[in-house]
Amino acid sequence: MRAPDDDLQWISTFLDAQAAELGAAHNTLLAYGRDLRNVTAWMAHKGTSFAQMQQSDIEAYLISCDAEGLSRATRARRLSAIKQIYRFAFEEGWRQDNPALQIKGPGREKSLPKTLDENEVDRLLGAARTVGRTEADRLRNTCLMELLYATGMRVSELVSLPVSAARGDPNMLLILGKGGKERMVPLSPPARMALSTWIEVRDAVEDKREGQGHKPSRFLFPSRSKEGHLTRHRFYLLIKELAVAGGVSPEKVTPHTLRHAFATHLLQNGADLRAIQALLGHADIATTEIYTHVLDARLAELVHRHHPLATKDDDSQ
Repeated sequence: MRAPDDDLQWISTFLDAQAAELGAAHNTLLAYGRDLRNVTAWMAHKGTSFAQMQQSDIEAYLISCDAEGLSRATRARRLSAIKQIYRFAFEEGWRQDNPALQIKGPGREKSLPKTLDENEVDRLLGAARTVGRTEADRLRNTCLMELLYATGMRVSELVSLPVSAARGDPNMLLILGKGGKERMVPLSPPARMALSTWIEVRDAVEDKREGQGHKPSRFLFPSRSKEGHLTRHRFYLLIKELAVAGGVSPEKVTPHTLRHAFATHLLQNGADLRAIQALLGHADIATTEIYTHVLDARLAELVHRHHPLATKDDDSQ
């Protein structure tokens, strides 16, 4: 296959293939696109291109990213995008070599995920019942938070849930995760109750809109956004509002924090790591194992604060 004429065509063809052949998620494609456009800007400044880049050029680009003060995670992600596009180019015959093949990335910093204790989660759930301009807003907010904490869903999975998956007072939800992989997650009684109550209100609002000539929404949390459902950004702002209302530090709270809390609290209460892996939709159990480190860190802190010998040691200083 003949290589595209310019770098932007390289990117668009690569992204189209990722979407069509691998079913790459929309957010993954956006991230690839942003990173690769940054590479093209650097290449244009250096007078080179994807067709001409050599290993030394890629290494020089990574050095420039480091000099900008970009985090290790950002540099690793950008190198990953470069590796992906060059692997695709080699397979398509656009290049006879792969200049990124031998480059090792900076790796990711293995920082422990931030989480919340059960009291803080309770305060967030309580705030969801009171925050909102209308009763419908409050019921929606309650449903969002109860589902998120009960299932550990990614926020993108939560906001894009089809209403068909939630009808009939289900004991479990079918979730479409990364790479188009499906998984089943059980619902707690409070989550089922919040879901049932919200669907009644949601359907009443949608019936009224249909009567006004609007198309029915297929989403559990419909909105007027381009996507047709509540956006990740709007939910991010909402959860910050709930943190303030619930007396929880907003700096500690993001949608992903609730996912971490779900996993950590399960582990603290004796859940099996393999079961947590399945519930979170992790392809590799090594990703799930980080929660054992969270638990270890919390246990160490507990001992340091409350063990008699540790207390005496502090008093003697």
